[in-house]
Amino acid sequence: MSTHARLLAEALSARTDDQLAALFRRREVRPDASWNDFFDAAEALLDPSSVAKALPRLTRQEAAGLRAAASGGDAGAAAEALRALALLPPADGPVAPSVAAAVAGREIPQPHRPETPQGLDEAAVARAAERAFTTVATLADALLLAEEGPLALLAGGTVGLSEKRRLIDRGLPDDAALLDDVLGLAAGAGLLLPVERTLRLSDAGAVWLRLAGPERWARLVGGFRASLPAALRTQEGGWIPLAAWPDEHPWDPSWSDRAAALVRQARLLGLVADGPEHAAGGVGAETPWARAAREGAEPDPQGLSAYVPAEVDRIFLQNDLTAIAPGPLLPALDLRLRAMATRESASQASSYRFTADSLTAGLSSGETEESVLAFLEDISLTGVPQPLRYLLAQSASRHGQVQVGTDPGSGRTRVRSADEHLLQAIGVDQALRPLGLVPETTADGTAVLTTRVNRDTVFWALSDEHYPAALVDADGAVERPVRATAASAPPSPDDAARYAALLARLREAREEDADAAWLERELEHAARQRAVLAVEVAMPDGTARELVLEVTGFGGGRLRGRDRASDVERTLPIRSILSTRPLEDAGS
Repeated sequence: MSTHARLLAEALSARTDDQLAALFRRREVRPDASWNDFFDAAEALLDPSSVAKALPRLTRQEAAGLRAAASGGDAGAAAEALRALALLPPADGPVAPSVAAAVAGREIPQPHRPETPQGLDEAAVARAAERAFTTVATLADALLLAEEGPLALLAGGTVGLSEKRRLIDRGLPDDAALLDDVLGLAAGAGLLLPVERTLRLSDAGAVWLRLAGPERWARLVGGFRASLPAALRTQEGGWIPLAAWPDEHPWDPSWSDRAAALVRQARLLGLVADGPEHAAGGVGAETPWARAAREGAEPDPQGLSAYVPAEVDRIFLQNDLTAIAPGPLLPALDLRLRAMATRESASQASSYRFTADSLTAGLSSGETEESVLAFLEDISLTGVPQPLRYLLAQSASRHGQVQVGTDPGSGRTRVRSADEHLLQAIGVDQALRPLGLVPETTADGTAVLTTRVNRDTVFWALSDEHYPAALVDADGAVERPVRATAASAPPSPDDAARYAALLARLREAREEDADAAWLERELEHAARQRAVLAVEVAMPDGTARELVLEVTGFGGGRLRGRDRASDVERTLPIRSILSTRPLEDAGS
């Protein structure tokens, strides 16, 4: 064991639990690491593989400081951070050989020097605002589809092409890379949560969907900022200039792609506008409404709102069963309207179409004929046309022909209908095969379908296939269904709690006599390496004598080795050994 490891072990034992836990997290130490004491911890942290794994996480300043220190210079302003990471010795002195070897030959590329953004013209600002407006609308559509059915994730944690095709088929942009960035924004802001290899709408996402447009944008920018890596954040809570983002982790080969994705997301949010420098490969100039968020204040959508169309709260209902919104409809109204009508086009003016299936879906979601009419009469500038009234009445008369409830006796989900032909159609519907519906006959001779799948899942599956299903309780009364969302992720345990068991073990093993503990470690290491040591031994007469031993074993409080001078085997009690000095120990 090297002297560097001993110094580090002593320094680690003097740190607080919070400091140690923060170190372990940043060095990616497993909470179940099999370390018995601080000497084990020091050796592991100085192991070449552990050091190599830590280097890509260093910021540009930290990398430059470590490189300077490894060359015998001063780490400068990065010294404290590097000591906290156990990459510099706790006091002035040379870096550990394993650290110096890992840094040797690593260069730090020169930072990008993009053109200094010139002033933004009005057209560029307007385009950035339109892009932000479009991004928020696209994200809302993605969240609604995730509410209908979770988005499956691949093993690597990304959304696969088949799921992207589902999104595209439902009206989202036909651009897989853009969808990755939009879904990344949603996940970063906590609007979508990964649950068992799927992305699900979170409680926060459900709330976000009902916010007004400017509030949606502000909440999204706040979530984007909070999810930025620490290297990009400022002490004030904002972010460093976007032009510097690609240079912040010079030794991380994956950082270039990560930084590029973050810059694209910032652009989608309208935080930067296209200009000559963007065309030349730069980032672009900051938009006026980005400044507050960059400086750490609450995102302010006021400047953005001046460039996007105002939201409206009225629509035109037409005889051809369509509805036209003369501008972006208020999100709460849009969500309710889309529960009973299919949106056909989305832009500054959106159109919706009422069909028997869409009205059935609305009734299945908890609406009634009366509530639909009251809603439409309240927001329509043209009243409710007679054809729409007829279609609604017809759909309401059919609704509830299929009832989904729970059999109190068996606990199984039961699907029943007075229309035997409709029940038979459900039983042979290939789209419903995964439900495992089995035909049965009740005690009173009524034909039903039963399954072990839970009631809500069966109900939504039937509704998605446009069957006139209603959710009923044990007494047969119709219930208002609610789509399940993923509860917001619980806060992660703090570092000290996560590493509590490991920290307790290290503290418990700490020896009061550090010199004696260190000597034992050196002797164990020498025995494993069969090293040659100069051993200073206390003699019975009070003098000291140095022996040169080729160590052959250690245990039971005794050191065994061959004396190089007399060529005899000697066994020395540890209590008699005053010090050791390696002579041919390659491990030191």
